[in-house]
Amino acid sequence: MTALFGIAWRSAWNRRFTLALTVLSIALSTFLLLGVERIRTEMRENFASSVSGTDLIVGARTGSTQLLLYSVFRIGSATNNIQWKSVQALAAHPGVSWVVPMSLGDSHRGFAVLATTPEYFEHFRYGDRQPLRMRDGKPFGELFDAVIGAEVADRLGYRVGQKITLAHGSGELVAEHADKPFTVMGVLARTGTPVDRTVHIGLGAMEAIHLEWAGGAPMPGVKIPADQVRKFDLTPKNVTAALVGLKNRAAVFAVQRWVSTYSGEPLMAILPGVALDELWSVIGVGENALLLMSALVALVSLAGLVSVVMAGLNERRRELAVLRAVGANLRHVLTLLALEGALVTLLGVAVGVALATVGIAVLSPSLQSRFGLALHLSEPTLNEWLLLASLIVAGWLASLLPGIRAYRLSLADGLSPRI
Repeated sequence: MTALFGIAWRSAWNRRFTLALTVLSIALSTFLLLGVERIRTEMRENFASSVSGTDLIVGARTGSTQLLLYSVFRIGSATNNIQWKSVQALAAHPGVSWVVPMSLGDSHRGFAVLATTPEYFEHFRYGDRQPLRMRDGKPFGELFDAVIGAEVADRLGYRVGQKITLAHGSGELVAEHADKPFTVMGVLARTGTPVDRTVHIGLGAMEAIHLEWAGGAPMPGVKIPADQVRKFDLTPKNVTAALVGLKNRAAVFAVQRWVSTYSGEPLMAILPGVALDELWSVIGVGENALLLMSALVALVSLAGLVSVVMAGLNERRRELAVLRAVGANLRHVLTLLALEGALVTLLGVAVGVALATVGIAVLSPSLQSRFGLALHLSEPTLNEWLLLASLIVAGWLASLLPGIRAYRLSLADGLSPRI
């Protein structure tokens, strides 16, 4: 075996340029496979981590998917709101630890406006129960303060201290609340969730900018200046939804039943994790597309690998024929090629893994800032291990093909190859 290893090393060194191209081909195949697979995995994890640490989401009775879409992803609108007294009753439930009410409906230059309480910045979690952090500034304190997400700030060029105005509704034809501007008090650090695309204001501010509105339209002849709104009761009459945290998660189904049987108005409570899985089963076409892309990349990579190995057969015909002429049998030839193929394949896979690791580390900040896709350096997943094993086995098998074919050629053909 030692002698065969030495022969394999000398043969590889004599063909170092060709083998370097083979190693590069395997490395690029590994890089593409791991890259596509990691993006596919992180897409699902980012989707599933849009909200965490919240035990229930409570809203007007509707579909669980619809409630999740407008409360977490700011997509669509609620069929109905929930009364403020219902929020207070929910907060008074003995099993409830905290309640964060949310009011939606307005927008700012295409970004959703979320009215909530300061407790939102304390209790909202995403990812692996990560809290919200301020990139700059602080949470809102005064009535007309606003805290914006990272994508809002980056795309619109906003900074702390800048004045902005909100729009009523979220369509193309919207009326501006131009008489009541807000001051950007803080910019949240990027989360890779819909929080990045949200403008946050206080519930009292949402009431203040709608004091002269009724039925979704401004009342003719009624104008209340911004410095006069504090004379009015700014307690919200209703909100869109509420995030709920429990004292004991074991009581989640008991509180859910209490909400569904609440006599004040028809309400429903959903478990965010369950609703996210249901939603992903509907919109997970992107994951299937990336999975198909991974399979195609693997197929093309393996086909290219076999082509590169087979292309090198012509320059090895004399070498293999000489080995046969001095007494090497099929087992010796195949063992020699198996050693060489295993070493080349392992080296190519190792280089590919290194490229993928460096690529994730370098590209992750750019992908997160531009597309909201957070890639993390972590241990390979089961699918990634299987892909690596498949590449190694395929490369090893591909290295045996020239040996089998060369052995079937005549010695004369190998010793005097045609040009």
